[in-house]
Amino acid sequence: MKQPEASLLRTQEVFMQQLRKLLIPVLILLAVKLLFWFAFFNSQEHRAQDAFFRLRGARPVSGDIVIVAIDDVTFQALNRPWPFPREMHAKLVENLNLAGARQIIFDVEFIEDSNPASDSTLAAQCAVVNNVTFCGKHLRDPANPLHVQVQKPIAPLLSQNKNWGIVNMTMDRDGFIRDYILFEEFDGKPVYSLGMVALANWQKYDPEWESVITQRKGKVNVGGLLLPVIGKNKAKINYYGGAHTFQHYSYNTVLDDSLTAMPGYQGVEIDEFYDLLASGVFRDKTVLVGATIDELHDKFPTPFSSQLTSGVEIHANFLEMARRGEFLHPVEGWLFFLLELLLSVAVFWLFSRFKPPLSAVFTILLIAAYLAVSFFLFARLRAVLPIVEVALLFILLYVAALVSHYLRTHKEKKFIKNAFQQYLAPELVNQIIKHPESLKYGGVAQELTVLFTDIVSFTTYTERHKPEETVLILKEYLTEMVKTIIKNGGIVDKFVGDEIVALYAVPLYTEEHALQACKTALDMRACLERLLEKWKAGGVDPFDFGVGINTGVAVVGNLGSEQIFDYTAIGDTINLGARLEAITRDYDTAHNIIISEFTYAKVQDKVEVRYLDEVKVKGKDFSVKIYELLSVKGFTPGCPG
Repeated sequence: MKQPEASLLRTQEVFMQQLRKLLIPVLILLAVKLLFWFAFFNSQEHRAQDAFFRLRGARPVSGDIVIVAIDDVTFQALNRPWPFPREMHAKLVENLNLAGARQIIFDVEFIEDSNPASDSTLAAQCAVVNNVTFCGKHLRDPANPLHVQVQKPIAPLLSQNKNWGIVNMTMDRDGFIRDYILFEEFDGKPVYSLGMVALANWQKYDPEWESVITQRKGKVNVGGLLLPVIGKNKAKINYYGGAHTFQHYSYNTVLDDSLTAMPGYQGVEIDEFYDLLASGVFRDKTVLVGATIDELHDKFPTPFSSQLTSGVEIHANFLEMARRGEFLHPVEGWLFFLLELLLSVAVFWLFSRFKPPLSAVFTILLIAAYLAVSFFLFARLRAVLPIVEVALLFILLYVAALVSHYLRTHKEKKFIKNAFQQYLAPELVNQIIKHPESLKYGGVAQELTVLFTDIVSFTTYTERHKPEETVLILKEYLTEMVKTIIKNGGIVDKFVGDEIVALYAVPLYTEEHALQACKTALDMRACLERLLEKWKAGGVDPFDFGVGINTGVAVVGNLGSEQIFDYTAIGDTINLGARLEAITRDYDTAHNIIISEFTYAKVQDKVEVRYLDEVKVKGKDFSVKIYELLSVKGFTPGCPG
């Protein structure tokens, strides 16, 4: 491959790696966003946010809002079925007005006519006090969403009082009430909720209350109170606590005075109302009237879900939040998406650089830190951030980085195995796979032993034989020689024609490298003798080889180019090994194996040698003692194959 082509391929590979680091986190983020359209994940997100409410705990309320509860005590005291006669509600209004209530808000539906006299009595009393707000409903047919109707309070009430609002509750898919409906559309106009009407009449009771409500993008202005709108017509409820966070007074205690008796009704008079009147508990207060008894089915689970909260108290939570301006602010969707996108790319890049155990620790710390920041923003600034979504995003980014790391490692191991399995012993290959850092580009100086072996007069040999015959003989010879190198823990550095260069103590260092090389040389001789016998029987001409072994310091490592991997060694030690192999032709030796004094110094107690000479090798300014290797003590040479 030409250099420009190789460089281009390398550039393309780097580009694809960077592109994957960008695309993978983006795809994971999009997948996470998609998951949270499903009910299960959406429910988990809601539950995590509910946990923040409970972790924050209940908060004190102002006391400006109280509840007159139609509760179990009321039914026991009045001893009559539901619905109560409307004269009772008229009397309740009269007493609350007498007690100084600023607003009286009914979370009780008067949408059907009853006794005309009773209806008139209630309407007349409300006209007198002029501070009552009634409720109705906005109904949409599930089978036909376009079919909408509004159930208003009865005509006698509306003829005297235009203040009414709808009491629809919006449930999440898990049945919890977390949002408050501000208005619904009907005949192209907004129909406001009970809480909105109560806010519009908070400062002053006004039949033209709708004039103080204006809408603009993302906000509703109610008499100077700016309400953030989510999902077109809702606000998130900043609950102040669970059930009974607001002060409750039983309905019957407000009725119970000496004036309670009405024609045809009997009751026990204990005059509890006078105590309430004297205490001033209703003075200048917004009083919500509603059912809290289970049998009337007006209770719902909320983030403080240890017990169900009545609908009338949900209205109270909304009013308290709106009046104090303590709204919850869900994070802006697109802005947070961009932040998630940047965070995903950065986190995945970090995970890709970290080892999996460190990435796992970092993931845990990252999730913990995000949860802490999210809770702080919720508790202090009332900001609502996705919780489970981001935690799941971090986990999936870690998993993706883990898979990427595995695939990359597998690719590296496969490359190493393919590069070395033909030249190293299997145990050495496995060790390199465990420590691939030893193969990084560049070299280090270390002690090693090098073995050179070459066929004597091989050029003459090839001239006497056909190329096909030469190739087959050479293949068989080299195969056996390589086996002996691998058997003794060496690495085949390279082939140069019929010459073999083997290294010992690389890429993993061993103290026995000089002895391993000596054993290899003797095994090579044994293999060659066996091959010669075989070839002689087949009529193949014999040949001999020479072996030179030297020990010393050399620069070893991946010394190829960026495109071509070449694990080798260079330096004077390698050059001297080559010179020793060349001079085997100049001495009469038993095995044609010569070792240097440096190798002999490492193995002198373990080998038998014969001193040959002290020679000045070409290219060197000093003489080197050389020895003929005869044997290794206690070692019997043999051919592996």
